[in-house]
Formats: sequence, C-alpha cells, structure tokens
Amino acid sequence: MPDLLIELFSEEIPARMQTRAADDLRKLVTDGLVEAGLTYAGAAGFSTPRRLTLSLDGLTAESKAVREERKGPKVGAPDKAIEGFLRGAGVARDDLEVRDDKKGQVYFAVIEKPGRLAADIIAEVLEKSVRNFPWPKSMRWGTGSLKWVRPLHSILCILSDEAGTEVVPLDVDGITSGNTTRGHRFLAPNSFSVASFDDYEAKLKRANVVLRADERAEAIWNEATTQAFALGLEVVEDRGLLAEVAGLVEWPVVLLGRIDDDFLGLPPEVLQTSMKEHQKFFSVRNPKTGRIERFVTVANMETADNGATILAGNQKVLSARLADAKFFWENDLRVAKAGMEPWLESLSNVTFHNKLGSQKDRIERIAALAREVAPSVGADPDLAEQAARVAKADLSSEMVYEFPELQGLMGRYYAAEAGLPADVAAACEEHYSPLGPSDDVPTAPVSVAVALADKIDTLTGFWAIDEKPTGSKDPFALRRAALGVIRLVLDGKSSVKLDEVVQFHSRALYASLVLNDRASVLNDSTLDEEHWILGANKAMPDGTILALSVPEIFERVDALNVSLSRDLDWQAIRITSAKVIAKELLSFFHDRLKVFLRDKGIRHDIIDACIAMPGNDDLTLLVKRAEALAETLATDDGENLLQGFKRANNILSQAEEKDGVEYSYGADIKFAEHDAEKALFAALDAADAKIVPAMEAEDFSTAMTAMAALRGPIDAFFTDVQVNADSQVLRRNRLNLLSRIRNICLSVADLTKIEGTS
Repeated sequence: MPDLLIELFSEEIPARMQTRAADDLRKLVTDGLVEAGLTYAGAAGFSTPRRLTLSLDGLTAESKAVREERKGPKVGAPDKAIEGFLRGAGVARDDLEVRDDKKGQVYFAVIEKPGRLAADIIAEVLEKSVRNFPWPKSMRWGTGSLKWVRPLHSILCILSDEAGTEVVPLDVDGITSGNTTRGHRFLAPNSFSVASFDDYEAKLKRANVVLRADERAEAIWNEATTQAFALGLEVVEDRGLLAEVAGLVEWPVVLLGRIDDDFLGLPPEVLQTSMKEHQKFFSVRNPKTGRIERFVTVANMETADNGATILAGNQKVLSARLADAKFFWENDLRVAKAGMEPWLESLSNVTFHNKLGSQKDRIERIAALAREVAPSVGADPDLAEQAARVAKADLSSEMVYEFPELQGLMGRYYAAEAGLPADVAAACEEHYSPLGPSDDVPTAPVSVAVALADKIDTLTGFWAIDEKPTGSKDPFALRRAALGVIRLVLDGKSSVKLDEVVQFHSRALYASLVLNDRASVLNDSTLDEEHWILGANKAMPDGTILALSVPEIFERVDALNVSLSRDLDWQAIRITSAKVIAKELLSFFHDRLKVFLRDKGIRHDIIDACIAMPGNDDLTLLVKRAEALAETLATDDGENLLQGFKRANNILSQAEEKDGVEYSYGADIKFAEHDAEKALFAALDAADAKIVPAMEAEDFSTAMTAMAALRGPIDAFFTDVQVNADSQVLRRNRLNLLSRIRNICLSVADLTKIEGTS
C-alpha cells in the first residue's frame, strides 16, 4: 500500500492561518479520497510560512469495483419520471431491467462502477481541494483564475512504496505537479527532489526548513529561556505569541536584545504589550525586581555576524515604539495625579449604547449600585462608590487608546498615582473580571462590589431596551455577564438579593436616562433632589406637565406602559415595570446557573426543585440548598424517601380532587390505631423539631438529613396502614397525616420537580 505526500508551496502564508489551513487540507483530501473509495491508515498535516504539507500512510492502491441496484418508477409511469430516474442513475433507458414487485412491475437500474487507480482519484480530489480551499482571504495573481492566500508556486504530489516513487500527474492553472520542492528562501533556495515523506522532511531540515510547527516552537522556547537563564533572567511565558512566531519563520534563530534604560521605568505590562503587539518580541524579566529589561526576537536568517545587524535594527525600531509609549505614560500620569477629572468629564462624550446613554451616565449608575450592594459583599459603601466612579476613567487615557487590552490594568496604576486607596486601585483592574469561565474571580470586597454593579448594570440596561440574547446570538455578551455575576456571588459566598438589586437598579436606570434628562424637562429650583420634572406632554395627550415624586412617576409610567422621548431614540424603547425586568432577568440567571451547576454534577431537576422555593434570588442560598438536596438524594434513604413522598403526594392529590377539599387541617394522633401510624406521628414531630430551626438557620444539610430520616416510618406506614379506610374519620385523619408528610418535604425543596415524582 503506497504512501501519499502532498506539498503546496507558495509565498508566505499569514501565521494565524497556517494551523487551520493544514487541518483543512487534511480534511478536504481525506474526505474526498474516502468518498471515492480509497482508505488510508493515517494522515498528518504540517505547515510552515511557505508550504502546506499532507502525508498519508497506507493508502489503498485502487478503489474497488462497485455494483449497485437502484429501484425506479413503475412500468408505465410518466416519461418525465422515468427520465429523471435515468439522469440520477446515469444509465440509458435500454439498460433498465423490468422486475416484478409487490405492487406490479417496476424498472431497476444496475449501476456498475469499475475500480480506479489511486493516482487518478488523487489528482481529481487534490485539484478540487486547491480550487475550493476555504481561505479566510484569498487573492488572484497574473492572468490565471486560481485564488490562493498568496501566489501558489508549485505542487508536490507523489505516491511511494517499496517499488519506488510515482508523481501523480496534475495541472492547476498551469501549475503542474512534480516531485521537487525548495528549501529556505535565502539559505537554501535551490530545488531538490524527494522520494518519500521521511526523505522530504530530512532534506528540508538540511535546507534550513523545520517542517513541524511544534518543533519550531520548542526550539524557540528552549533557546530563549537558555539565553535568558545565562543572564539570571526569565522569559515571560506567552503561548499564543510563541505559536504565532513559530508561524513566521522556517529556520528560527533566537536573538536576545536590550531595552534602553530610558524605558525601564515604564510599567512592565506596557513594555510587554508594546513589544508583543508591534514587534512580536518576547519580554525578558528580572525575577528579583519584576522589571522587563530585555527582549527576545526570532529571526528567519543566520548571518555572519551572528545576528548583530538584525538585533541592532530591531532595537532601533523598538526604541521608537517605546518612546511613544513613554510619551503616553507621562501625559497620562499628569492627568492621574491631578485627580483624573478631565478623563471622567470626557466620558460624557463617549456613547456606551445609543439607548443607554454615555459612559459617564453609566458610571453614575454603577456608583450608586456599588454602594447599594457593598454591604452584601462585605465592602465599605464609600470605598465601593469611590472605586466605581474612577474604575473606567482610564478609557480616556492615551495609553488605553493605543492599547485597549490594557484597560483596567492602567486604571490601577493611575488610581495609585492619584493617591487613592489600595482597594480602589485594585477595583479599577479587577472589576472587569471574570471575563470567562476560566478567568480568576476577584476576592477583595470593593472589587467584588464594583464588578457586580458593572455587570448588573449591563444586564439590566439591555433588558430594559429589549436587547436580550436570542438563540445562539448574544452580541452584548450578556450570558457571559450573567455567569460573571453568578461566579462573583458564589465564590464570595455572598448573600445578594438579586430581585431587589435589579428592581432598585431598573428604577435608577430610568431616572438616569429618562426622568432626569435636562434636554426634555423643565428646570424648577423649588424642587429638591427627591423630585423631578417630567415633560408629560411627550407621553400624554393632554399636554400637562407634572411635578411628581420618583415613586409617583414610576407608578404613572408603569400604568401607561408608554415610551418617553428624549434626544436619544426613546420612541423605540418600551418602558417596562422594574418588577417585570427583575422577574425576567432572575429567570435568565437561573438558566445560566443550571449550566454552571450541571458542569459541577448537579442535575437540572434538583436545581429546579430548589428554584421553586422562596429566596431563589439569593444564589448562594440556592446553591447550598441544591448541594444538600443532591447529597441527600444520592443516599438510599433519600431516594426511598423520594418514592414515599411521591406515593403520599399522589394519594393525597387524587383524594383532594375527588373530595373537592384540601386536606391540610392537621392530623390528630388520638385517631391513630396502628403502631406504624403512631410511629409516623412521632417521627414527623421529631423531624419538624429539627427541620424548622435548621431552615431558619439556612442549614439545609441538617434539614434534609432530618427529612431523609422519615424514610423508615413512611415505608412502615404504607406497608401496615390502609389510608382509604372504611371509616371516614380514620380516612380524613390519615389523609391529613399524608399532608404533613407533603408539607415537611416541600418545606425543604419542591420535590414534585424531581424527575419520576410526578
């Protein structure tokens, strides 16, 4: 069985496209070969800046002959139906056979496809793959019609086995296949022939080309860390940059350069970002001081002076880049030390969303909300509000304008330079977190308060303007924001009443964006801070202007369910009750919580059973309840109790429906006749005595352990006692006893939500 080697040799392929392109080539070719009837033992794709390579082992030499029988229309069917069948089967009418079928005679086509040589199939598949390659961007060159990411120069395509090597004949827009390739553009530009994949890889290496991207990356990292270690330094790890640089060179040559002393005072993150984004340099840090003092660049060329000329040129360009960064830093420091007020004022001209006002509007809302939630997370309200007011000031800084990825981080530096408390400075950096499921969650209370306020403002705002996620679309990353709120609350074990918080913020949002809009209201100096003037003629037909308190305004707005206009496009905004927004948003939190807890092994029905209980807007409380219930149901007692509850609930529900009454008036032990019945009374009293104080103390584990202990008495009751007794007194008493079972179980969680209980 022969091996197949393909190389598509071109001008430099962008590094970000190489890995995906190698995978695409492998998939396109292997799928095409398999569809045509060829099989293979293994396939591997490779990429360098100038080539995509595919190696297939153990390819079958030819496809098998195929004989297929295809049933057609009935004899006597319309000619159009028969002609369509003939086209689909690829046969002539004379080739059809008539056979008897259950419903009469029908036409059959016998399609025979002879086996084909692998070379013929490969040529077809590869040409189709090249012409239809899914590059993100492609180009045409010369007079041909072929599109490729960069001009394609040659195609190597050979089959090799013990008998020798065969070139697969192929022509794509005048580019004919062969068995030759080229090495490094400058160090080994001449062409050479290859006979197999092993021969190909070995000759490439002798021609200064390392074929495997992971090998290039490993060589770069090992050499860089070795050179840095020799000077007592360390390379700052950046796997993304390493993969990118490995895609820029075919023969990596690692060079260690110096950063001018003038720039060593810049924050290390600024140096690292500037060198990475502009020059693709690795940062080299002094582990004793934490300063970035040197850099590593990777050349694609060996030189007689061991890279000295290359390094000198790179250092010259880097100095110019870092001079810009130093200029931004020094200008920003002057503003920061003066209190950052110009930045905060300029944010009034930065739109957050055309329906949600400016960044300054948003900061005011976040500051008020941070103060509101601060006690729930153990933060000082004054510090939380102060941090929220400056947390986004760095968005107006020159450094963040140049490097947006440094937002927050630069805010921490500027807040410290402004002499603000350490907790405030930390919140400037940490309030954006967590950005994803693997991102760290801030633990400092002030940071948590501002982070919660930031995310809840985003969610409440977009809910208020009806910009909710739909299906797979979530352009404003609201699912990520909700997961961030969940992780902030749960990791800090905070008791945050989300329903109350969202309602509070919904009203603040409306007050900020609608009711306190000086462009659409009349000023009245006689009103204090608790009152607003509403331009009612914008929403009401009578043209009146009312002086109302904030609660009165919301009562009026909620009753009218109208849109209030202002300079922003408020005609398109539905003014929704704060309670409605809170209800919808809490449901959204619960949906995200289900996904979050499912990954931790808690079933969705257990979560539903806990969501159905009061206090479900306190996520910490909700999760504690869910974890305790999951732990209880994992035991034999818990599982059997669930079945006992199901039986009691079913009997009771049927009796209540039949009798038209509710059995919830309390059972009396004086009517108990059986020992099992009396034992159940005692067990329920004992469980009540433990469950009630445990629930008040939010000790769900103790409450559910006490509930699970009812398993034995309930089982014995159903074994020994007939609920629907002939005596109506006994029957009613026993049904009321079942009601006690139901009430006790439902006081811990809504067990009717558990699968198998309905």
